[in-house]
Amino acid sequence: MKKFWMIILPFLLLGLTGCESVQKRANTQDTWSKIEKKKQVVIGLDDSFVPMGFVKKNGQLTGYDVDLAREVFKQYGIKVSFQTIDWSMNVTELRNGTIDLIWNGYSETPQRKEKVAFSRPYLRNEQVLVVKKNSPIHNFSQMKNYDLGMQTGSTAQQWYEGKQNVIHAKNVVLYDQIPNSFLDLNAGRIKGILLDEVYANYYIAHMTKGNYRVIENPKVPADMFAVGMRKGDKTLRKKINQGLINLQKNSKLKELNEKWFGKNSNYLGE
Repeated sequence: MKKFWMIILPFLLLGLTGCESVQKRANTQDTWSKIEKKKQVVIGLDDSFVPMGFVKKNGQLTGYDVDLAREVFKQYGIKVSFQTIDWSMNVTELRNGTIDLIWNGYSETPQRKEKVAFSRPYLRNEQVLVVKKNSPIHNFSQMKNYDLGMQTGSTAQQWYEGKQNVIHAKNVVLYDQIPNSFLDLNAGRIKGILLDEVYANYYIAHMTKGNYRVIENPKVPADMFAVGMRKGDKTLRKKINQGLINLQKNSKLKELNEKWFGKNSNYLGE
């Protein structure tokens, strides 16, 4: 046994050292000069997250955040490349350098701020409960007797697992992508889905036959969409913030809100 540990211990230490060096680099390295030189920035997203970033039937990537990111980086002459990722691994992809930004309906939360730096917020959101239209469930408290679905690594999961006293389910079922939870809701395997209001409203209005109800709760705090990046990327953060301010001043941000939501009520303003 002693001989085994003598052999395996150096590899374990090497792995830990490697993880620490990746984390240290992510927290200290400013990559703006590399991005500017390549004239390209890579954004990680879940390409099924309507209306922020999703693939249309013709295979084209579209969405509110897709449009917004392109408008921000157009100001700096930089092309935006979008990379589909496993959403539960977004921070790992960011730290490893596979992507430069997490920009896909990404809410700023205390848990995420420990590992990721955020831009200024640009859109208001909150968590809602979606049930079938004929469901006996009419409020959050009634979920205690039923199974509840949510996306792995989502704001909904973080909020549900936090110290909130608003909604508790009999069981929680996690999904890689939200559309899969709707399949289970239709089949009766779960009775509700906890998810972003932005997603719920758009999905029901544009991609279903309206067989669902959205349940809100005044005790649910608003969360803010912002851009996630490595803590070392201070210049990139400044560039994104200034880009968002510019789009706010020239009304382009307002136009995008009206294009994707039909109104400007989610807009944060100054």
